[in-house]
Amino acid sequence: MAQAAQATVFDASNSQIQVEHDKKRRQFVIRLNGSHDRAVLLYEYVGKKTVDLQHTEVPDAYRGRGIAKHLAKAAMDFVVEEDLKAHLTCWYIQKYVKENPQPQYFEHIYQ
Repeated sequence: MAQAAQATVFDASNSQIQVEHDKKRRQFVIRLNGSHDRAVLLYEYVGKKTVDLQHTEVPDAYRGRGIAKHLAKAAMDFVVEEDLKAHLTCWYIQKYVKENPQPQYFEHIYQ
């Protein structure tokens, strides 16, 4: 199984944003400004088929641009595709799911 996967999405200004999934480090990453700065979403397995989406961090200079939204979508898509259950420890992921109520998300979240 591959240890890293990538997804390319576009932000509101049609700029390309690439989300990398580093399965070995259990994180989703968006490299900003070349590869110097990065936004991350961290998770841990807390059971065989259960993950805890723990923390999302975007550098101050990049906040308010919708970058965390791409990390959250990638993480939730991963949960659905792998048929996992998720604990939403991160407040931002909780907000994302509430603002983007996809039926496939709700069946994978511990309430």
